[in-house]
Amino acid sequence: MLAPFVGSFLGVLAWRLPRGEPVVLARSACPCCKTALAPRDLVPLVSYLAQKGRCRTCRAPIDPHHPAMELAALAVAALVLLAAWRGGAGAPVPAPLVWRGCLFGWWLLVLAAIDLKIFRLPDGLTLPLAAAGLALAAAGGAQALLAHGAAALLGYGAFAGIALGYRRLRGRDGLGLGDAKLLAAGGAWLGPAALPSIVFVAALLTLCGAMIAARGRPGRGMMIPFGPGLAAAMWGTWLWQTAFQPWG
Repeated sequence: MLAPFVGSFLGVLAWRLPRGEPVVLARSACPCCKTALAPRDLVPLVSYLAQKGRCRTCRAPIDPHHPAMELAALAVAALVLLAAWRGGAGAPVPAPLVWRGCLFGWWLLVLAAIDLKIFRLPDGLTLPLAAAGLALAAAGGAQALLAHGAAALLGYGAFAGIALGYRRLRGRDGLGLGDAKLLAAGGAWLGPAALPSIVFVAALLTLCGAMIAARGRPGRGMMIPFGPGLAAAMWGTWLWQTAFQPWG
C-alpha cells in the first residue's frame, strides 16, 4: 500500500533533481498552468485515472512518467515479497529483509529514471547507495564488510579504468564515472561474486535497449545510457540471491 506513494515521490525526485528544483519544500503544481495540486490530485494512480491523465484545471496531459514510476515502485515491492517468500520456503518473511529489498529497488529505480532523462547518474544518489550497502554488510561482521568493500573498489576500478582507456584511445568519453560509482554500489550491496554477471547482463540489456530505440540501426554517435541496464542487472541479482540462496 505504501509503494505507490513512494513511487510518487521518486517520480518527483527524478523530475526535479536534474532541473535543480527543490524536491521537498516546493508544492506540486501543473507544469503548464502552474496551479498547485490539491490533495485529491495527488493520490497515486487513482488521481491519474480519475482525471483521465489530464490536469483538472487546464486539461493539459499529465506526463505518463508519474504513474509509470508509481506502478514500477509497486512492482518492486511485489517482487521483493515474492523473492523473500520463495527464499524462505514459505516461512514468514522478516520485515527487515523486505525493507532492505524495497530500499535497494526503489533507489535503483530513480537512478535509472534520471539516467534515461539526462544521461547522468548524480553522485548525491550513487555514493549514498554504496555507503548503505557497506553499512548493511558491516552488520554481517568484519569479513563480510571486507568482501563487499573489496567488491565496491573492484567495481569502481574496473569501470573507471575502461572509461580512462576509452577516452585515451578514442578521444571522447564512452563510459561515465557515474556508471563506475553505480557498479561500486552494486559490489557493496551484492558482493564480489555478483560483479561478472551484473556487467554481462547490464551490457546485454543496454544493447537490446539501444537496438530497440534505434529500430535496429544504432548510429555511431548515438548516446546510450548504461545506468538503466546496470540498475536492472543489480536488482535482478538481488532478487536471484534472495530467492535462490535461502535465508529461512
